[in-house]
Amino acid sequence: MNERENVYVVRSKVWIEDSSGKVAFGLGRFRILEAVDRLGSMNSAARELSMSYRSVWCRIRESEDRIGRKLVVREGKGSVLTSFARSLMKQFTALNTRFQEEADKMFGDLL
Repeated sequence: MNERENVYVVRSKVWIEDSSGKVAFGLGRFRILEAVDRLGSMNSAARELSMSYRSVWCRIRESEDRIGRKLVVREGKGSVLTSFARSLMKQFTALNTRFQEEADKMFGDLL
């Protein structure tokens, strides 16, 4: 196989930091919110993600504190995402998609 037959893919990670450089939101927190939304509880999300409940709760709380908006609210015996959390996830997905598309355009002809 010659070099032109190889397929190369540009990979990157995108996250949002606060002014002190601490993570406010990224793929890990996105996955936590996605699991909470699908399963209806932080406890179930923690189990599915092989994380402790405390770790899931702390990451959500840190993001809420750094962003200044609620992401998850308790409802009955479970948890639900706020409309802001849903919007954040939608925009984060769009951002990741756009980054990947631009990277593919930039390096597609070169590699």
